Amino acid sequence: MAASDLSVVLVRPYTPGNLGSVARACRNFGVSDLRLVEPAAPADDQARKLAAGADAVLDGSRRFAALADAVADFDAVVATSSMRGRERQRVLALGDVPAFLEALGGAARVAFVFGPERSGLTEEERARASACLRLPSRAEFPTLNVSHAAAVVLAVARLAEEPRPEPEEPWAPAADVEGAITHWDRTLEAIGFYDTGHRDRSLRAWRRIVASRPLDRKEVAILRGVANRVLVSLKRSSQPSALSSQPDPEADS
Repeated sequence: MAASDLSVVLVRPYTPGNLGSVARACRNFGVSDLRLVEPAAPADDQARKLAAGADAVLDGSRRFAALADAVADFDAVVATSSMRGRERQRVLALGDVPAFLEALGGAARVAFVFGPERSGLTEEERARASACLRLPSRAEFPTLNVSHAAAVVLAVARLAEEPRPEPEEPWAPAADVEGAITHWDRTLEAIGFYDTGHRDRSLRAWRRIVASRPLDRKEVAILRGVANRVLVSLKRSSQPSALSSQPDPEADS
């Protein structure tokens, strides 16, 4: 996997200096795609000073209103966090990163997501990732500066830069996976799955199940096709919970 297939996504970074330092880390390891989720620090004089030669990365950074928009076109999304959520999620150790990238194949595009300096990523944001990466820091002082974390992760990711065969079926971008999850959200609503309450928590758990590993386009089409058949069956049987549910015309039925 080439460094050009890797991207760094900073979620609501507070400090312009960190923005510049992350841009420099990207430049160190051949990554040119830096994305920012708003509200994000400005690329001011302090950021440019600490970028120290990585002005092209800083100037080329793109800003997005939400994390879902920033990662929509990636085949795999890796969230970095020192927090342990209540929900189960695939967790990568730092040493797992090269094998994880190699398994994706040479054509995959991967985003490493880093949270705000003060709070880290939220549970909802971590739930949108294919995997969660925890760095092996000391328990008594676990959090790293965001630029240091980015440098460590990108350095390890370079170990997977050797050319790899492309997967037989193209990986589905995150936007397609999210579309399948939204389709299943409607289906679960139609069959009364959310009647017990805790809809948001249940949907986060379902998102983690679906996104716990990269999915290819055929697998996403199957997921949507099954959801569509459930909605069609409910409509044909005239069940009250299905009257307002419509099948997705884009699904493979």
